[in-house]
Amino acid sequence: MPRPSLQSSEAREALLLQRVADGDRQAFEELYTTYHRRLSRFLMRLAPRYDFAEEIINDTFWVVWRKAGEFRGASRVSTWIMGIAYRRALRALRDERQIAATDRRMSEESTPDSEDSAARDDLHDWISRGLAELPEEQRLTLEMAYFLGYSCEEISAITGSPVGTIKARMFHAREKLRLSLPSLGGLGPRSPL
Repeated sequence: MPRPSLQSSEAREALLLQRVADGDRQAFEELYTTYHRRLSRFLMRLAPRYDFAEEIINDTFWVVWRKAGEFRGASRVSTWIMGIAYRRALRALRDERQIAATDRRMSEESTPDSEDSAARDDLHDWISRGLAELPEEQRLTLEMAYFLGYSCEEISAITGSPVGTIKARMFHAREKLRLSLPSLGGLGPRSPL
């Protein structure tokens, strides 16, 4: 059972969305402010470019403004909004193929300022390279689960995929990472045990 503060937050967001459906611009602004940071964090994990994240956030809220009246409460408001952002981002990533160019530019621009920073940057680069090799659906599923803390059920609602599909994507992604990360880290292929 959700905590009382979570229930009140969900009820507040549902009320805001209803007011948005009625054309209330102030409610829309409040909903936008409530979700901007969360969506920005999510989108910056997909493609670490501020302009990309802002464009998807604006596209997402354009859909929210137009479709708020169609929300029927089958999921939480946060799941509905994250689902819109997910689909918009996936479409944009497929259209523009920004992942490889962004990762390449980020690795060229990084200049570590200490040994800890260098090690952290190396680890981040290593994991990013491993994630970049995954199919987009698997990569996004892992990022929503491990970096954003969504459950399989929430990821299912966000992506519109069955829970079994989400679990399969996570399994296959982890297996691919288990096999590819050692070679990406310069350890060569994994030897059989």
